[in-house]
Amino acid sequence: MRYPRRVLPYPALHASHGGIWIADDSGTRPIGRGEAIRIAADTPVILLNAPLVAQRLGFAELSGLDLLELYAFLFPARFMVPTPKGLARVAGIAVPGSDAEVAGFLRAAAAALLDVTKGDWPEREGAWSAAQNLAKLRWPWAPIVGTRLTRPATAERWLFSKLPEWSEGAPRPAPRTITLGAEETGARLAHLTGSLAEERPGQRAFAGAAIEAFGPRMVRDAPNLVLAEAGTGIGKTLGYLAPASLWAEKAGGAVWVSTYTKALQRQLSHETARLFPDPALRRLKVVTRKGRENYLCLLNLEDALQGGFAGRAAVLAQLVARWAAYSADGDMVGGDLPGWLTTLFRRAGSTALTDRRGECVYAGCPHYRKCFIERAGRASVEADIVIANHALVMVNAARGRELSTRPTRYVFDEGHHLFDAADMMFSTALTGQETIELRRWILGPESGGRGRRRGLAARLSDVASYDEAGAQAIADAVKAAGALAADGWLQRLADGQPFGPVETLLAAVRGLTYARAESDGDAGYGLETELAEPDPALVEAAGPAAHALDALVRPLVALGRRLEAVLADAPDWMDAPARARIEGAIASLGWRAETVASWLALLARIGGPAAEQFVDWLIVNRIEGRDYDVGLLRHWLDPSKPFAEIVLRPAHGALVTSATLRGGGDWEVAEARTGAQHLIRAGTRFEAASPFDYASQAEVLIVTDVKRGDLGGLANAYARLAVASGGGMLGLFTAIRRLRAVHTRIADRLAREGLPLYAQHVDPIDTGTLVDIFRDDHHASLLGTDALRDGVDVPGESLRLVVMEGVPWPKPSVLHAARRLANGGSAYDDRIVRARLAQAFGRLIRRADDRGVFVLLSAAMPSRLLTAFPPGVPVARVTLDEAISRVRRLPSVAVVGQEAGEDA
Repeated sequence: MRYPRRVLPYPALHASHGGIWIADDSGTRPIGRGEAIRIAADTPVILLNAPLVAQRLGFAELSGLDLLELYAFLFPARFMVPTPKGLARVAGIAVPGSDAEVAGFLRAAAAALLDVTKGDWPEREGAWSAAQNLAKLRWPWAPIVGTRLTRPATAERWLFSKLPEWSEGAPRPAPRTITLGAEETGARLAHLTGSLAEERPGQRAFAGAAIEAFGPRMVRDAPNLVLAEAGTGIGKTLGYLAPASLWAEKAGGAVWVSTYTKALQRQLSHETARLFPDPALRRLKVVTRKGRENYLCLLNLEDALQGGFAGRAAVLAQLVARWAAYSADGDMVGGDLPGWLTTLFRRAGSTALTDRRGECVYAGCPHYRKCFIERAGRASVEADIVIANHALVMVNAARGRELSTRPTRYVFDEGHHLFDAADMMFSTALTGQETIELRRWILGPESGGRGRRRGLAARLSDVASYDEAGAQAIADAVKAAGALAADGWLQRLADGQPFGPVETLLAAVRGLTYARAESDGDAGYGLETELAEPDPALVEAAGPAAHALDALVRPLVALGRRLEAVLADAPDWMDAPARARIEGAIASLGWRAETVASWLALLARIGGPAAEQFVDWLIVNRIEGRDYDVGLLRHWLDPSKPFAEIVLRPAHGALVTSATLRGGGDWEVAEARTGAQHLIRAGTRFEAASPFDYASQAEVLIVTDVKRGDLGGLANAYARLAVASGGGMLGLFTAIRRLRAVHTRIADRLAREGLPLYAQHVDPIDTGTLVDIFRDDHHASLLGTDALRDGVDVPGESLRLVVMEGVPWPKPSVLHAARRLANGGSAYDDRIVRARLAQAFGRLIRRADDRGVFVLLSAAMPSRLLTAFPPGVPVARVTLDEAISRVRRLPSVAVVGQEAGEDA
């Protein structure tokens, strides 16, 4: 294919599993890996996704003129699928017909993108200034872009002057007590679905059942709870948005819709356009909330721009600043920042641009009035619908955040994940990584490190100078923090030379774990052993460690009380910003004191009787056989109990819904895993089966002749199935090691068939972007683990085949063994497997016109587990050859083959 556009005087390099090509003024030619590396090292080359190309060349230091970086500069906060097809779409030029044409296409695409600078485009403001800053950092695109941008006649409004300020409003009154009617709810649902939508009886029934969650609560601590299992295709999103939006409008309150995955958060945000078509009104009525660590911290960004970052990280900071000026909400994780941007920089510096360490100074920050986090928090107070996630809902409730605006109505979508979210939220981890983070929060930089990190004494210096008791508490906390793990602790543990009581405890944990943990093929990814019959070294180390932690928690609690006293009797110098900063410090101190208290409770268990409601064990976390954390863990045996106590009981109503809410069991299982059994008022049950005709739309094939443990045979099966389906395969694995082994064996083979292959834990691309790429190309296949088994919505031909490597039995662990013993033994395992199979099968049929095959590569699949699949779906035990023959009969395969021929 010829591209008549004027191109840049630079060669373009493209590398895939199918080969390597270089394009320059003389044309395009295939080259070897060695020559490609030499050219890239000696000459600026145009690339698309440098880290991915580098991986395929085996040359980690590859850099060049990455078109993704150029796109992020020119079009900040705009979405693009980072593939040749996605680039062609935004550049307005033809898609290359084959891998061999991509290199030439990249040269034309670069010229097409740069053409935007010839006129005014929506993101022109700030581009000239940013280009000057990037030129100082030797960004490869800077000289090219700089010559095309005209210096503005007047100074440009840049990030910190351009961002709007939020404003305080009067407290929102409590929601009014109202009762929704079935008729008005049905009318709202009809409005949302539109007059031309097909009739969905299941959706209408679902919306009617959901009304109960929005009714007046009759008994304290007894919310109106509705448990609703709605099969795929029911349309439950609009089904619950109808009564939720109606209640918010009539009662004057906010409904918090909580999800587990960022993908569903994005989908919900799009669906609310039906409620509020006007974007300006929608921004007021619908707000997405996430944890602080997801948002850009403007103070951290300012520090990075002023020299806190160097090298490639500094370039990333400039591109993030361009994005922040146009971002809708400043969300760096799943928002409008392209998910691929930080991976281009190997994540160098991206985490330092968010508030991951809880060091926010609140009103003490010069950008407080423009802070994305504060803006989202205030916007949610006035919103009708707040789209949140399970973790944030639990954190806010557990730590007493925003008590004055605590929601009274919740919708928990992806409700089958509430148990897992609660398991993480209400757990305790006394590990080296956790203790060193606490040490850094209290002490600040100890070795002259760069950045704006400050210790507790620096953050509260004004209080210390005013309040003697507060100053003493700070001094005591700083002294006690010296007993926590310090930089270099892992190496000292490995050398048998721990320093201080906490490191001595961690050394004893490490020694006992190595002595007792069962080793297997995946041992390189972690070791664990239960906390039972501890050896003398661990028992002896627990006492001094507990004494050191007790010496730390006391001044933290005392300081919190002193700060509260200072607020109560405010001095003359305390203005509103200072008050807000101290209130923030009180909250931070509170949850850190609670954390240390939970560590003390865990240490008290060593050498004593086990606590019936908890499971305690020791871990050594490793990557590729290298330790990266050591410690003690405590989880609730039933984490739905604290969830019910802290989140559900104070609520007036809650709807918990999912397509697989019963998790492979019955309603008792759903009630047990959502906390309903711990409430004094039983929840209402509702079930709506999927409207899809699974008997004609899908089939399940259990392949009987792929031997367990035969990686070669497993890889061969995946490759042949992907070729038979013409791509569109989602391959699911229970172990990263096997995923990587299969990917290594089949990538080149699929490339020769013209079928792209992507994989989690292999490709340097974030999971969300991998799914975007997979969705955009129905010739592609995607390999992944648990994150892709649930929450992936890829309707249509892009996903027509799901292949699982085997029965997804739960991984043996101390925690699982305890829960298995308490919940019915093998029946508990069966429920978990059924739920996982149902979730995986649910990826296959997302629309009424979808067709697909689900393949399980395991002859050992027990018949009793087949109830995981929808009633009526045909199930057959077949050989691999027969499975391939059936996959070839998929109607969509013929269509894909025709399109492939047309593309060629």
